[in-house]
Amino acid sequence: MKLLNPVPGIAPEGLPLLAAGALTTGVLALLSRRAALVPLLLTGATAAFLRDPPRPRPTDATRIWAAADGTVMRVDTLHEPRFLDGPALRIVTFLSLLDVHINRAPTAGVVRYRTYVPGRFRPAFEPDCDTVNERSYLGLDTPHGRVLLVQIAGILARRIVCHPQPGAHLVSGERIGLIKFGSRTDVFLPQDRARSLVAAGQRVQAGRTPIAAWVEAPGT
Repeated sequence: MKLLNPVPGIAPEGLPLLAAGALTTGVLALLSRRAALVPLLLTGATAAFLRDPPRPRPTDATRIWAAADGTVMRVDTLHEPRFLDGPALRIVTFLSLLDVHINRAPTAGVVRYRTYVPGRFRPAFEPDCDTVNERSYLGLDTPHGRVLLVQIAGILARRIVCHPQPGAHLVSGERIGLIKFGSRTDVFLPQDRARSLVAAGQRVQAGRTPIAAWVEAPGT
């Protein structure tokens, strides 16, 4: 889903916040320049957090791409019951406040599953935040199998934005939303159809870093 962006380089979802900050700064500046300093700094920090740099979409269909900028927290395998309904390879990425927070589609596919789960706002580096925190699920049907992307809020996050609706056709690296002031994304892939290309501690960039590769299904 392509959003109209009147301010290139800034996420359009954050423009109301920036407008409010600029208005507050302007009003306070009329009274006192010193009083306007704090909202000015906060508005500048918010603009940096909401930066949305343009990126070319990846063209290699044999790869699965990072859904977010950040650091890989873990790569593991587990049963995924919501959409894959089977053994899955999970790649977990943690986003710091300094990272670009735009989320992108990890691969091309059709949206077949979408749901939002309200929850807590515990630190995103805690192991169980994926079961207790606010989160949004987006499931894709692809030629290689099902893929699930999970956006998980953290201690500073207060809103998850996910634009694609069921039936939407996404391409690799397409912008799909963001987590405002937060925090973690998980990508689940069929365990027998994908192999990881990253390891814990590695830095990745959304739509730029291949995090896994598709492999042939057993018996093909």
